[in-house]
Amino acid sequence: MASSGFFLICMLHSLIALTCGAMMMFYSNEVFVFSHGSEIASKLVGSTPHDELLIRTSDSFSGLLLFAIGFFLFMVAFVKDREFQIFFAKGCVLLHVAMAIWRVYFERKLEILGHDWLRQVVGDIVLALSWVFFLVYSWREKYD
Repeated sequence: MASSGFFLICMLHSLIALTCGAMMMFYSNEVFVFSHGSEIASKLVGSTPHDELLIRTSDSFSGLLLFAIGFFLFMVAFVKDREFQIFFAKGCVLLHVAMAIWRVYFERKLEILGHDWLRQVVGDIVLALSWVFFLVYSWREKYD
């Protein structure tokens, strides 16, 4: 029996990934200004035209990857196999925890982004917890 919680979590994460990916591809400068402030945003775009082109290209590809992940999550939301749902949720927890660890050990050391790492780690943990809640719910559902 498939869980509607899996569908809802996948759709929520898909919506987040699709929105963030599109924003990164098309409005990266505005996102930088909104999330980091105009002073840091001006440093993040680069100092030479060549740097700006590389950074914009990198941001566009990162946004495209995030958009593709959102589309993938949308497709996975319709899978009805319970074993796959549990396997997928465990993988997502692992991915979000790994991202949080990466932010703690590496991203916080960046001078420009040093003050944003905690907020992003909290976001990663919240996203991981949504999958943990699904796993706990499906475990409870399995043994009731």
